[in-house]
Amino acid sequence: MKRILFLLLIIANSVTAQNVDSLFVSANNLYKNGKFQEAIDLYKKVESQELVSSELYYNLGNSYYKLNKVGPSIYYYEKALKLNPLNEDVKNNLVFAKRLALDNIEELPRTVLQKFNANYLQKLSYNQWAIVVVVFSFLGSLLFLLFYFAEVPSKKRFYFVTSIACFIILLSSLFITINQYNSSLANKEAIVYAEKTDVKNAPTLNSEDVFTLHEGTKVIVLDSVDNWKKIKIADGKIGWIIAEDIKLFDDI
Repeated sequence: MKRILFLLLIIANSVTAQNVDSLFVSANNLYKNGKFQEAIDLYKKVESQELVSSELYYNLGNSYYKLNKVGPSIYYYEKALKLNPLNEDVKNNLVFAKRLALDNIEELPRTVLQKFNANYLQKLSYNQWAIVVVVFSFLGSLLFLLFYFAEVPSKKRFYFVTSIACFIILLSSLFITINQYNSSLANKEAIVYAEKTDVKNAPTLNSEDVFTLHEGTKVIVLDSVDNWKKIKIADGKIGWIIAEDIKLFDDI
């Protein structure tokens, strides 16, 4: 009985994968034929099954860009980069999409460490850094075993030095992974979806407007109260925005 259930599960997964592949191919064909909204509808069906990828989000971003929908295009390009920070095609298209956004917010100056983190360490996501940790833990353990069993002094020294180097890289990578993960939890990013929205100094409709944001601007969500989100923008300004006017990156 268990074997039958196992086989049925494998068959069901196989059918689902084939259906998703078929949807993805159909959506790509619709995009090539200029039917961008229809393509989006099919890409969304793939996304709804939680079989997401950088390519899926990239294609969604392209489709929305063709429809001149700034917020959704930037949102999906950013999501594609979170899955694959090294995707140059996504980076290039994101630059073009951001040129359509009306808000020109000047970022606060960064420290040397912040620049190093943004320019180098964030080239990999915390999941990719976790893979680096696993690789060097395996490599370091293997080299230590070779050191332990080696009988030739020169080889013994070589294995010892390289295993120590691997463990140093392992610990550094582990620290970076934890730091990147904690940063992703603390800094919940979102994109403004509303064409135009007023940011308030308090989470009420009758409170004072402090500044205005437009579609496509990235914000950091600091807090939530009822139907309001407390946000921070790149120049350090803070205010309250209606929750429906933004879309968090962790939304599915």
